[in-house]
This record gives sequence, C-alpha cells and structure tokens, in this order.
Amino acid sequence: MEQRIFEPFGKVSSLTLGGGGLGQVWGSTTREEAIATVQLALEKGINHLDVAPMYGKGESEIVLGKALREQDLKTVKVTTKCRLGTLPDEEVFDYLHRSLSRSLESMNLTRVDLFLLHSQLIEDGFTLANNDEYKLRTTTTLSSYFNAVIPAFEQLKKDGLIGSWGIGGLGQQKAVIAAINNEVKPEAIQCVINPLNSAGAIAYVDDEFNSQQIFVESKRNEIPILGIRAVQAGALTSKMDREPHPSGMDKKDFEDYERAESFRELAKELNESPSKLAYRYALSQNGVSSIILGVKNREELMECLESEQSTRLDKEQISKIEEAISLKKN
Repeated sequence: MEQRIFEPFGKVSSLTLGGGGLGQVWGSTTREEAIATVQLALEKGINHLDVAPMYGKGESEIVLGKALREQDLKTVKVTTKCRLGTLPDEEVFDYLHRSLSRSLESMNLTRVDLFLLHSQLIEDGFTLANNDEYKLRTTTTLSSYFNAVIPAFEQLKKDGLIGSWGIGGLGQQKAVIAAINNEVKPEAIQCVINPLNSAGAIAYVDDEFNSQQIFVESKRNEIPILGIRAVQAGALTSKMDREPHPSGMDKKDFEDYERAESFRELAKELNESPSKLAYRYALSQNGVSSIILGVKNREELMECLESEQSTRLDKEQISKIEEAISLKKN
C-alpha cells in the first residue's frame, strides 16, 4: 500500500481504517466481524486506525482493543478523539484526560499517536443553524479552544499520553478557519473530501459551511490532512445501507444520495461501483495524506483496497466527476 507523508507519524498508509463502521454507525455488523476487519486491514498494509468514544458508545475502541491484543504495535498508529463541548476553562484538562484515560483502557494502550477534538468549533456567541439547544455539548468555542484546549493538549503531550493533537475540521466556517490560521496550529486536521463538497448531516452547525474551503485553507497552512466522508455517509454508494433516522437527523445524507444520481450514472459508464469511484476521487486529491474508511466488514474493506490499488484519477477525470454533480445541482 502507498505510504504518504503525514508529519505526526512521518508516513502513513494512504487508507486509514475508521471506527464509524466498527462501531456500527453505518449499519449493523457483529463484534467478531469488526475485529476480523481490523485484522485484515493490518494484514493488507493499513497502519493507521482512527476511532472515537462516540462510535457506538465506545464499541469501536473495544473492538480495537480486542483486535490489537496479539498484534505487533511498533508500526501501528492509533487516533482517538474527545467530544469536549464547551466547559469552564479550568475543567477542560480534567475532562480531556478522563476521556483519554477511558479510551486507553478500552483499547489496552498506554498512549495514542493522535488525539483530536471531536466537538465542532464556533465563535463565542454563535447561534447554530440547527440544534442550537445542544451546542454546549456538541461545540467548543474559540475562546475555550485557544485558552484551554490547546494548553491541555500540549500538557497531554508532555505527559506522554499522546503523540500529537488536532481538530476535526468541522463547525462554523469562520471559526474553523480561525483555528487553522492561529499562531499555534493544529498538528493535524480532518477534512471532508468528496465530489459533492458535502459534510451532510454533520454540517448542522453552519449552513454556510464549505468543505472545500477548509481543505484549501488547511493546505495553504501546511497542516497535515486526513480525508473523511469520501462516500458522504453512503450518499456516494449504490444504495444507502440504513433507513433514515426517525428524528430526521440524517436528512441531509439522504438528500445527498438523491443529488448523487448523476454520479452513479457516471460510475456505471466507467464500469465501476460508485463507492470505488468516490474513494479513487478522494485518494487523487493533492495534499491528502490518508483517507479514513467507514467500512463495517471485510467485504467493504476489500472494495476500498481495490480502489487504493487503482490508478489515480487525472485532472480531466476529476473535472468530469465534479461536472456531473454540478449538472445535477442545477
């Protein structure tokens, strides 16, 4: 598997196994199948695993802990996260430390290589476009991030519990860009990379959120990038693998599926599955170190591995994909 430059680790495999599928966020699987999927990923050259307490209420981290028990961890890199919310500054370090300690216990590890802020960034006083009543739980204000979160991350590094830290790259557009351009920059960022230029349901904070602009600004600031949402929560696959949530919380994902009909038609013309073409699109973006997979079983993983082995798309092919999506918009 291709190894790419990713400053926190030196190099990283071009594919990362994410925890969403392992934690059954993207449809059902079994713990046994999830463990087997982790083990197969390692066998095939994936050396970065990205999980979080939110994925299945800790399930993805439990799966990882079981899958790694008899593995040589010298070449394996692990990322986990914490949805901090907004707390008084004096409580931030303890909260991050407790969350990380629980994660380490679940994974049977003594440190992680990368620790990410999983809550979305907003300016102080910003009103969320949706779900504003939950913003203290789901978002972190810039003042908290600058004054408390960054120092806490740095202290966790000094304590030897994390190797590097970063942000999820989601939230209010202006706030994320402010964090990217801060004097103390995140050591890594997750950026949405897909031809729909959509973060779907997780872009609930800001109706003006533009994934592509975050990606471009991160590259300009030379912040190492991990790509997420390559298949946009299933919208860029042949068929959604779950029913819409009764609350309507994932409505944008299903709207994106309808919007991607022309993409599926193009994939058919090219004799490729939509998901494989979407992963090839993401892997072909200049400046992306690794694409995080949301697969939940070995079958889905194998399709992603085939995508990684395929030739990268050229500028003309990328433009054709983006034009197909654009025509559907209009």
